[in-house]
Amino acid sequence: MIAINYADPRHPEIKALLMQSHALMQSLYSEEENHYLSLEALCKKDVRFFAAQIHGAYVGCVALALKEGYGELKSMFSDPHHRGKGVAKALMTALEREAISLGFDLMRLETGEMLKEAVTLYTKFGFIRRGPFGDYRDDPASVFMEKSLNATHTASAP
Repeated sequence: MIAINYADPRHPEIKALLMQSHALMQSLYSEEENHYLSLEALCKKDVRFFAAQIHGAYVGCVALALKEGYGELKSMFSDPHHRGKGVAKALMTALEREAISLGFDLMRLETGEMLKEAVTLYTKFGFIRRGPFGDYRDDPASVFMEKSLNATHTASAP
């Protein structure tokens, strides 16, 4: 069973997941092309941070950055040893419920063009491609996506 809870990104196991995610991003993209949030930024009041646990071990995380008029999905990562077990679906469900509870009708995200599995995952959850938003600039290394939310439809993926 997967448990999803609000979490502190500074917890050692969660921090290790985030560092693994950051290392992957740094191996694929230049500093200018990386848009992940720092550990400090993930602890701010305008971010809701969730972690997934299986048998008490942290296996995934995701954040919702609270923006003007939308929630932005940030720091989605699942331990590679636990992929295919429903961790991403559980995290997305929690994130979408949080966004809806905060009154958001829209979620947005930026991910990397080389992260084909991530783009496929987000597409399965109903995100569609769009242009840059917020402070992002048009960049061929980035994929920008959004999803319209309503209270009767959350995190549906096959």
